[in-house]
Parts: sequence; C-alpha cells; structure tokens
Amino acid sequence: MAPRKNAKGGGSNSSSSSSGGPSTGASGGSSPGARRETKHGGQKNGRKGGLSGSSFFTWFMVIALLGVWTSVAVVWFDLVDYEEVLAKAKDFRYNLSEVLQGKLGVYDADGDGDFDVDDAKVLLGLKERSASKPAVPPEEDGPYPWLEDRAPEGTGPQNIEDDVQEQIHSLLHDTVYAEHAEDLHEEEDGPVKDRHPEDGELFAGHDVDDGSEPQGTETFHEETEDSYPVEETASQAYNQDVEEMVYEQESPDSIEPVADDDERMNHVADDITYQDYNEQEVFVPPSEDQEEIPPETNRKTDNPEQKEKVKKKKPKLLNKFDKTIKAELDAAEKLRKRGKVEEAVNAFEELVRKYPQSPRARYGKAQCEDDLAEKQRSNEVLRKAIETYQEVASLPNVPADLVKLTLKRRSDRQQFLGHMRGSLLTLHKLVQLFPEDTSLKNDLGVGYLLIGDNDNAKKVYEEVLNVTPNDGFAKVHYGFILKAQNKIAESIPYLKEGIESGDPGTDDGRFYFHLGDAMQRVGNKEAHEWYELGHKRGHFASVWQRSLYNVHGLKAQPWWTPKETGYTELVKSLERNWKLIRDEGLAVMDKAKGLFLPEDENLREKGDWSQFTLWQQGRKNENACKGAPKTCSLLDKFPETTGCRRGQIKYSIMHPGTHVWPHTGPTNCRLRMHLGLVIPKDGCRIRCANETKTWEEGRVLIFDDSFEHEVWQDAASFRLIFIVDVWHPELTPQQRHSLPAI
Repeated sequence: MAPRKNAKGGGSNSSSSSSGGPSTGASGGSSPGARRETKHGGQKNGRKGGLSGSSFFTWFMVIALLGVWTSVAVVWFDLVDYEEVLAKAKDFRYNLSEVLQGKLGVYDADGDGDFDVDDAKVLLGLKERSASKPAVPPEEDGPYPWLEDRAPEGTGPQNIEDDVQEQIHSLLHDTVYAEHAEDLHEEEDGPVKDRHPEDGELFAGHDVDDGSEPQGTETFHEETEDSYPVEETASQAYNQDVEEMVYEQESPDSIEPVADDDERMNHVADDITYQDYNEQEVFVPPSEDQEEIPPETNRKTDNPEQKEKVKKKKPKLLNKFDKTIKAELDAAEKLRKRGKVEEAVNAFEELVRKYPQSPRARYGKAQCEDDLAEKQRSNEVLRKAIETYQEVASLPNVPADLVKLTLKRRSDRQQFLGHMRGSLLTLHKLVQLFPEDTSLKNDLGVGYLLIGDNDNAKKVYEEVLNVTPNDGFAKVHYGFILKAQNKIAESIPYLKEGIESGDPGTDDGRFYFHLGDAMQRVGNKEAHEWYELGHKRGHFASVWQRSLYNVHGLKAQPWWTPKETGYTELVKSLERNWKLIRDEGLAVMDKAKGLFLPEDENLREKGDWSQFTLWQQGRKNENACKGAPKTCSLLDKFPETTGCRRGQIKYSIMHPGTHVWPHTGPTNCRLRMHLGLVIPKDGCRIRCANETKTWEEGRVLIFDDSFEHEVWQDAASFRLIFIVDVWHPELTPQQRHSLPAI
C-alpha cells in the first residue's frame, strides 16, 4: 500500500517526517507542508483530477449552441403563447395581492380598508394611530348597540360612533320597510301619506291639480329655464366610492303643463318631467353634431380651484366582517367594473347568499342591478335595485359612509322613475341621520323644488345659510326661489354671490339666466355681462340665444322667411284661411265661456294677456278644438306643427298697456309662427334679438323664440294673433320622434 500512498501523496512514510526536527535533504523527499499542498492542489498530469480547460470550454459551447437553436425553434414554430404566459403571470400577481389583502386586512390600523405601508408603520410603532375620531363613524366599530348586551348601568357609550350608529339604525329600523313597499307602487297607490310635505307654492304659483280649469280647457306650462326638472346626463358610469352622479332625465311621461304665453312658456316646478326605461323602446343616439345638450345642474367642473374644493376623503365602505371577505368582494367588483354585469350580478348574489349580513356584498348587488337596469333599459330591474339599496341601509353594522352613499343613490334612482315623494322621504332620512351634513340639506331643498314645494325648500335653504352663510349652492337656489316669488331685487345678491362662489352645482345655465333676467328687470346694465359669461362657460349658444334644451348644430338666426323653413304650404294655408281662423278665435273670446286663460308666468311687467290652446306637445286638445273646429281641421293636415312635441298651437290676445319682459323660449328645436288676426294700426311691436317688427293681418311672421324677444302693446284696442310652432327644419325624422316633449 506504501507505493500507492507514495504515488498519491508523493512523500516518505518514515516516522521521521513527524519528528520535532526539520527534515531536509537533497534526495528529493518532501516536507509535510509540501505533501499537503500537492494532495489538495491536484495532479500535474490532470488526467484523473477533473475536466481540463479545453474540455470544459467544448461542453459549454455545445450547450450554448443547443440553447440558441432551441430558442430559434420555439420562436420560429410559435411553440409558446407568450401573451397567455404574461396574462397568467399578471393574474397570479393580482390574485396573490387580493389574497394577501384579504388576510392582512385584519391588520388594518389606519382605517382605510386595507393593509398598506401606513398600517405597517403603525404596527411597528413608527407612526402613531390617529387620536381624533372622525365625525362619521368608521366601519371598524363593532356591531350596533342593539345587537350587543346592554352595558352595565352607569357606563356611558363606548365612543361617539356608537351613538351615531345607534341613531342610524333606530331611524332606519322605524321607517325603512314601512316606506319601501309603498314607494315601489306609489304610481298606482298615490302619494305617500306619512311624513311627506304638503304641496305648497309652486315656482310660478300654479296648482298641482289641473282639474280646476274651466270647461275642460287644459292649461299647459312649458318646461323652460324657470323649471326645476330632473335632467339628462351623458353617462351612467360612476365610481363605487363616490356614488354621487346625478342621472336625471326629462320626458313626456305625462302631459307637462305649458304656460300659454305669446312667445314663450315659463314652466313651473310641479310639472317635473322624468323618463323611465319604458319610454325608450327605440333608442337611436343622435349624431355627434346634433346631440341634445340639457341643462347642467351639478355638472362636473373643469376649474382646478373648484376641483380642489370638491375633493373628499375616500368613503369607508367595509365593516370588520367585510374586511375578512375583501378578496371575494374585490373579485366580484372587478367583474362589474369591467362591464360584465350579468356575471357580476351572479357573483354578488352568491356573496349575499353566503354572507347575508354583509352590507358591502348587498351594496354591490344593488349597484349591479342598477347597471343592469341601464343596460336592459328596464324599469322592473331598476325597482329591484331600489329595493336592494333599501335592504343595504336596513342591515346591522353598516358603515355610516355606506349608508350615506346607498340612500343618496336610492333617492336619485327614485327621482329617475318619477317617485318624487319617495325620493323626498329618503332625503329626509339622510338629513336625520347626518344632520351636520349641509350638502344633504341642500339635496333635500332640491327634493322640495322637484315637487313644487317652494315654501319648504325656502325654509331648508334658510336653515343652511344660517349655519353656513357662504354656501354657494344654497345661495343660488334661495335666490332662484326669491325670483320665482317675484322678489326680483332681493334675489340678485343671492344668485350673484352663489355663482361667484364656484361651489359645485352653482355653474348652471338657469342661474345665469335668472340673474341676468332679474338685472334686466331692475335696469341693471350688468345683465348682458352675465349672459356673456354664461355663453363663455357653455350654457348659452350666444348672448341672445339662451335656451337650455338644445340640439347642437342647428341653424340659428332670429328671423326666418317661409322659404328658409321649407314649410311654405303651411304658411300659404294659414294666410289663405286667416279670416276663418280669426272668426273662430273671436267667437271663443266670449268671456262667459272662460276659454282664454291669463298668462301667469310672471313674464309681464304690466297689462292683460291671455291664451287659448288647441295643441301642446304634439297632443290635440279635443275640448278646445270644439270651439274652433274648422281651424283644427285645417291644421290636421300639417304634422310639422301638430306633431311638434316641443311646441304649441294657440290663440293669443293682448290688451292695451301690456309689456312683456325680455325672455327666451326653452329650446332651439322649434320655430314660432305668428299669424296676424286683429292688429291695431299703431303701438304693437315685437323685438327678437336686435331687430323689431310689427304684425299685419293675414300675414305670417316667423322667428326663433330661443332668441331673446320682447313685446309691447301700446295700442288703443286689443291685439289677437294665432301662434303655430313647428319643428326646426334641420331636425331629422328620428330626432323629431325621439326628443322628449317640452
């Protein structure tokens, strides 16, 4: 074995090698240090000590070339779907994030609903928990007090939030179900009987009940700047955390009363129009350059300063339990946000089945039903959503922010269906639950305006202004009410300061209109400056053309010729038969019949002015036509006027000493014809924009009443004309069919 050792180790096996003395010599023996170095250093010939440098390099090159060719083959033959791999990796990352958030959500320390860096800092002691409690109770609070064991006697509430949560549940528990069933059927059952306000004064002093009109003659009040309608908006999309979009619409669901004035009707607040999905069976969107632009109450502002004002803290929508199922909630919500509404409905319904006490799951279900109603244009589904919103608010342990969002959205959807009184009850509950939130009181004021109760609306805004004197929203609405009550000078500072505040909801064309109108009436030359500002901010087509319900792109000029309108046959028929039309009008003027009704829209500075309506909103007044049968028979041949759902056909009589204030009509979708019947020699004139004309017996004047116009009657006897509205000639047949009536 020694030779093998020597061969391997290269040294002597003598015991002298381990002795205390040094071992040296010229015979070639090596020292222990040398042996160790050789043994661990490897063989000099390299044959049994591993791969040589050249061999290693050769294998490396072979493997490298194989890798290159494999990569080429994969790419060339498309063996791997890289997009799918990346998508799966991305989904894995999202799913992992959701799982971690769901599990770590219980460690949320700052109350924002998830676990993040700030929470970690709090838990590690690097950041202190906020000592101050928010005014709105956070969702982290425990169950509502009525579900817990009563606290020992002598102990007060654990914190302010307990008191607020107890109040919320108490109010909801007492009213939520009693009002709910009634609201869903209020169209059939009539107005609710508990807690709703009495019908008070309307915007222009009209009574809600139209049944008191004499001898079957209908009084119609046209929807214009003086109305407070539920409006159309451009989009249904809204963020789950800020459910405050106003999705209000107008429509001809019921006959909207129209004030039968000479040139323009001033609509009152009780004649609110709304549009449910049943009225939209055929929906063809207008072309981009002919899309109707409605008034923009509560519109979003592009002003950076105003955007800063409306910034709000992110609502807290999750209670303790919902945080534990956050991953499931987020997965369902992701479907909704991606537009997969049906899948999202199923996902949230399953969550509600599994977790019936989860407010956030039920809220998600309500949102999905809301979205589905819009997609299917279904009133039935929307009623279901309203019911589900109700259920959310009635659950125990609902975060206060979620209660607020839920009830606000419910109120909005009720308004959409025309359930104004049910919406008002919901707004009342909101104000009771959150009495310090003046924005909710402002909404309540609007709710009163929508049913025409100016008195209660005025009280609400007075209360708001007593607490927050600089609330711009309350100011413009308070000024709006004062002007409707003919307190012209008093309304001006409220309207002006409200608009100047820049608060959300104040940048509305109606407020610019009424401020300018009030200034005109008191002789303030600033009026046209405000009209100019309204034009610059996109509310008016021009300083002169200030209608609010417009179709963009229509030809706009104050005065028209028959040839320009294309309605020459109608004009010829009116002028050929003017005496027949006149004689029937004079017969109707017998005051004993009471068929001419006075203008009561506050358009007159002074004088006596009345109308007798045959058609309005494209609907024939059969009773009125009994008084002028030949005239009605004549007009039946011309659908451009009898089918004009944004106009009227009527007689108009004006007595000496009458002056009609400058005003504009509600829409640019019509033109107005005046046929002279009884015209005194001097003293009667009409101005449209900056051109003034006079009537002639048997001749037709045509103008666009969306432009400012004004009338004087300074003759010695009465003036009688026949007013015929026609569709704007540039409107398409589809638009004439689909535009909501005014």
